[in-house]
Amino acid sequence: MSARAVIIRAGGTNFGSLLAACARLGVAATVSDQATTIRAASHVILPGVGAAAPAMRHLRESGLDRVIAGLRQPLLGICLGMQLLFERLAEGEVDGLGLLPGRVERLPAAPRWPHMGWNTLATTRPHPLLAGIGSADWFYFVHGYAASGAADTIACCVHGQPFAAAVARGQVAGMQFHPEKSAAAGRRALANFFALT
Repeated sequence: MSARAVIIRAGGTNFGSLLAACARLGVAATVSDQATTIRAASHVILPGVGAAAPAMRHLRESGLDRVIAGLRQPLLGICLGMQLLFERLAEGEVDGLGLLPGRVERLPAAPRWPHMGWNTLATTRPHPLLAGIGSADWFYFVHGYAASGAADTIACCVHGQPFAAAVARGQVAGMQFHPEKSAAAGRRALANFFALT
């Protein structure tokens, strides 16, 4: 692959597994919070581990929210990074980046909270991000909040209620699961992202 990926340094995320996943696909990836480096990438990843309010505060204080909003190349939000793409986040009651319409809500307590473990996806509409991925493929999730009924959902999952497992609108995409921790199915999902132009 000829992709040159930048993983946005958005707070205290551990980037090692994402860098390794990119390397396995032959994708040159760097971690950066520099606007010029991010804008020069062919593909941009917004990862996320932690809480929504501190993550959004970091993006705003660093000016990265404006950088992300101005990107024209494929952008992928992963886990919390996907949630930050939405308009409003219930965790901390903060505004998100507003790149996708909708609100991220707390998942139900039953069957357990947070949602942690392996699940399959149900495709809701075809999209290149899901090429070669079927109902028998398993993905790893760990999250307590999710977007339910999002207009841009391309695949959903159920944990107490249906929620968006993958979303896409134009150049903006998101995966609520962790592709870098989802074995062969995750590698396929990441490869599909890097194939987007």
